[in-house]
Amino acid sequence: MMLPAELTIVVPCYNEAANVRPLVAALDRALVGLKWEVVFVDDNSPDGTADIVSEVAADDPRVRVIRRVGRRGLSSAVIEGCLSSSAPVVSVMDGDLQHDETALPGMVRHIIDGDADIVVASRHVEGGDNAGLDGRWRHLLSRGGIRLAQFILPCRLTDPMSGFFAVRRSVFLAAVPRLAGSGFKILLELVLSVPPTTRVVEVPAIFKPRVAGESKLGPVVMLQFAGMLVERLCGGWLPTRFVVFAAVGLIGIIVNIAAMECARMGGLTFEKAQVVGTICAILANFQLNNRLTYHDKRLKGRRWWPGFLIFLVGCGLGNAANIGVAQMLFDQDGHWTRSSAAGALIGVVWNYAVASTLVWR
Repeated sequence: MMLPAELTIVVPCYNEAANVRPLVAALDRALVGLKWEVVFVDDNSPDGTADIVSEVAADDPRVRVIRRVGRRGLSSAVIEGCLSSSAPVVSVMDGDLQHDETALPGMVRHIIDGDADIVVASRHVEGGDNAGLDGRWRHLLSRGGIRLAQFILPCRLTDPMSGFFAVRRSVFLAAVPRLAGSGFKILLELVLSVPPTTRVVEVPAIFKPRVAGESKLGPVVMLQFAGMLVERLCGGWLPTRFVVFAAVGLIGIIVNIAAMECARMGGLTFEKAQVVGTICAILANFQLNNRLTYHDKRLKGRRWWPGFLIFLVGCGLGNAANIGVAQMLFDQDGHWTRSSAAGALIGVVWNYAVASTLVWR
């Protein structure tokens, strides 16, 4: 008979089939003397990650899998995995073998002994190492994210971008109602959601080179991360998705102007060039929102065209509302900037409502 687990390791994963068996074997070696279980939360990976975990679980009762169909995202996967645990300590680590599993016993001991409520495995304290982060671009993204996060954190953390940490389960459960569950950096959101008296400790850890699979860190992650920071700075009343949606809208303005200039140089009249620019901007906005803002609800195949047509009609109505409101305010006070800004705000809010309720439901 299995004794209740002292530790649940939650592993959010997508396309990590080749790493499942090596990770379970590494945990088995590192956690001798601890009663543990590992929960793989898989976002319906096309490479069969969930099937591999199920095969391992058939021979090892310490291994479980939660297969999510129609839901995606690292933060929400972590939340589901932690909520499935009954252990007093929950740890989160990636499924790519880059996190140093040998740091886990010490992290758990800090919490069990009452020294800490959250323990972060840091690459940036003495004894830690960041060598496994490939390429200057990923190093630049990581450093930029750390500096942004430290700007709003209530406590000093050298590695707020870490995806490897342990937390007292009761502390996590108390914070869950305040977690948005979007984006990829759940640690930062957790630290911002717990009481100021929560004890946070960092321990050194080595970030190892990836053996198989592909890194998930990229511009999409960082844009969502920046959106989450803005949401937190605004006290939670401005949703992360809206921040990213508005940022995509700014890119659409640049696309609009560039397309108009190209059309004008091609000999089109201003009116026709404006039509070309507007169509290019709407197409660019739709594609960027599909890949960035609504990354976890991306439209593919036969769902793309109906979604685009609804977006096209919705944006047309939003543009009409933008112009109408701006004109009404301009007729009242004659101020160009205030009238234009108010119209633009109405247009963005309208388009966001259409996108969230009709296109990417």
